Amino acid sequence: MDFAAVLLAAGASRRLGQPKQLLRRDGESLLRRGARLALASGAARTVVVLGARAERLGAELDGLAAQSVLNPDWQDGMASSLATAARALAGFDGAVLVLACDQPALELAHLLALRDGATAAGCAATEHAGALGVPALISAQLWREATGVRGDRGFGAALAQAPDGAVWRLRAPELELDLDTPDDVDAAIARGWLDPL
Repeated sequence: MDFAAVLLAAGASRRLGQPKQLLRRDGESLLRRGARLALASGAARTVVVLGARAERLGAELDGLAAQSVLNPDWQDGMASSLATAARALAGFDGAVLVLACDQPALELAHLLALRDGATAAGCAATEHAGALGVPALISAQLWREATGVRGDRGFGAALAQAPDGAVWRLRAPELELDLDTPDDVDAAIARGWLDPL
């Protein structure tokens, strides 16, 4: 399967009070780790969408074969980052693996499972308490709709409305922990998914 990867990393981490992209796991920032895992997944291209603190965060990608792009409208939410990535991938006609850098339990095995699941079903997404979310491998057809989403929304609703069998579901409860608050960070540290601050 020919696919590209998009790492969403444009947010300002307001609720957290510090850039979640720079939190570390095994000495590596979550931003760099996410990009490295995306590259290791077999993606033909990897695009990292930056926004808040783009200059500072961009240095975390030095030496990686990932393309960083700036979302000037990052304050408008996830949809604007997906649209920015869609523009960067103009002309690419494959599926797209979408991931976020704030899931500290993310492993390469999760991304490979999504890749393999999507090969059979067309799309694959992670199930979070019954809802579908990231990381997700989006079919080329659904990805083309990326410029039409608005606000802080991604592809969850479209994936939920897909016909039976069209979306393979990854059940990985550890990926339900994303980093929005200091309590989330404490929980990730306690589980060994983040280095102590």
